[in-house]
Amino acid sequence: MSYKTILGSKTYSFPDLKTLMAKATPERSGDSLAGIAASSQEERVAAQMALADLHLSEFLNVHLIPGETDEVTRLILDSHDYESFKPIAHLTVGGFRDFLLNEEVDSAVLKSLKWGLIPEMVAAVSKIMSNQDLILVGKKCSVVTRFRNTIGLPGRLSVRLQPNHPTDDPKGIAASILDGLLLGSGDAVIGINPATDNVPTVIALLEMLDSIIVKYSIPTQSCVLCHVTTSMEAMRRGAPVDLVFQSIGGTEALNKSFGVNLSILQESQEMALALKRGSVGENVMYFETGQGSALSAGAHHGIDQQTLEVRAYAVARRFSPLLVNTVVGFIGPEYLYNGKQILRAGLEDHFCGKLLGLPMGVDVCYTNHADADQDDMDTLLTLLGVAGCNYIMGVPGADDVMLSYQSTSFHDALYLRQVLGLRPTPEFEEWLVKIGLLSELRGLIPKENSSLNLLEGLLTEKA
Repeated sequence: MSYKTILGSKTYSFPDLKTLMAKATPERSGDSLAGIAASSQEERVAAQMALADLHLSEFLNVHLIPGETDEVTRLILDSHDYESFKPIAHLTVGGFRDFLLNEEVDSAVLKSLKWGLIPEMVAAVSKIMSNQDLILVGKKCSVVTRFRNTIGLPGRLSVRLQPNHPTDDPKGIAASILDGLLLGSGDAVIGINPATDNVPTVIALLEMLDSIIVKYSIPTQSCVLCHVTTSMEAMRRGAPVDLVFQSIGGTEALNKSFGVNLSILQESQEMALALKRGSVGENVMYFETGQGSALSAGAHHGIDQQTLEVRAYAVARRFSPLLVNTVVGFIGPEYLYNGKQILRAGLEDHFCGKLLGLPMGVDVCYTNHADADQDDMDTLLTLLGVAGCNYIMGVPGADDVMLSYQSTSFHDALYLRQVLGLRPTPEFEEWLVKIGLLSELRGLIPKENSSLNLLEGLLTEKA
């Protein structure tokens, strides 16, 4: 089935839904690299007009990737709840945008739609929304998850403390952990990207993190971001695994390139749940995504990168994760060329993930060869804070010395909390007050403090 629209004196025709979605996508270098982007801004607007007139039910009838060859498509269709879809079944994509922007449509209404929406619907409406629209609706979406603390409550901003080290040196990692804790970061997770996927090294890092969390009664969770099968082997060997991590994507072929499938993810989730390590909840999974990964793996099926990103969120929500984040500028300028494209992608990913019911965070980041700088990241960081992003990254100096990319710092998190009046998770905030790092008025205490000195001494001793 082809799709047409008239713009001025010219008729634009799009041979299939896959093409229409790609042509309607705001400009980004990855789609141009794949040869599927609109050839001009006029063609892009024409595609957006045609997409706006499309009924949402079209996405239930036309599948971008056949379910016979793709388990992600099967998951999307099998998990769709038509009863939840009924209230909006009559709407076009444009009508759905108007619905989302309606002041009477609040968090409860959006939550009730979660299983009635499929990723392609959500990706489609995002393509015709302005940045303002994405922020406003993202702000409405409240997604709360729990393990040892409660993440995603209104008025809260959590931070992943990311203490990576190029050689997995325990002392270097401990120094970064201390730095982050003293600056109020770490309530989302203390999460290490290991330099190697070696099982003994991963177990040693897990034991180190666990000893710090237990000894100082820190209400947070740890994660070593190794491959899911490495986490599973670590659990078999008795390692203290809190969260199971995995990078995921929106096609079966992409997940295969990551060395995973839905069955493996389910098995890992069941293993982590059996450990019963959470104190206030049982959300045990942590997923990362990023626009462009499918094209990079040759697993994109001719579909635009933003739509594939949203399909990855269907995989994530199947496993009720504690955390999901898009590493928005990490893959490089081949996929998101400059600060403007990174900013747009970050707002899209947050909006789409939240609308599908995910606890979305964003790694506000870029590589050194992209046409972007820290000013661009400051802008995106601020907009995401306004949009109600669940968490961001806290990297020492905003410069990850192991992954060699630029992200956000502990101080960036303090800026966002201060300027927007945001606070850490309730449990973590209480702990910060208890150790004397945070005043009852929620201001960080800069003076010398015996509790801080004690904490520093204990962490240094442990390292």
